[in-house]
Amino acid sequence: MEMLESMLLAHPFLAGMDPGFGHLLFGCARNLRFAPGTFLFREGESADEFYLLREGRVALQLHIPGRSPLVIATLGDGDLVGASWLVAPYRWSYDALATAPTRAFGLNAACLREKSEVDHHLGYEMMRRLVPVMVKRMQAARHQLIDVYGRPPT
Repeated sequence: MEMLESMLLAHPFLAGMDPGFGHLLFGCARNLRFAPGTFLFREGESADEFYLLREGRVALQLHIPGRSPLVIATLGDGDLVGASWLVAPYRWSYDALATAPTRAFGLNAACLREKSEVDHHLGYEMMRRLVPVMVKRMQAARHQLIDVYGRPPT
């Protein structure tokens, strides 16, 4: 168990986190494996867990009626998958599909929200780490839109 806790704390998303917070997070974590072609979650499902990828590849996909799923991002080693666990109504807004053998830590969302409510310092630390990831993903989506639709006239 100590080895798994150390592996969790070594994940890039949690690197440098206070070990006390890491111990709290470990109480919400489980070690997971996904075979290629396995969905971590599907659009519309309850966002009960989020994932810290240890190794592998995960495609984030949107469904467009009458078309193949649109891959909006491909994530890999050291990435975080999913932020919908943090904002009500706690539902996934896209699919996450393993495209290679994938190992991840799954963190139970209800457990983490409860611990963050009790210890606001933990909640702040998680938000401080999560917001830059969300901003980076929004910027990447913006660049994709520019690539698809071209630059607006000046």
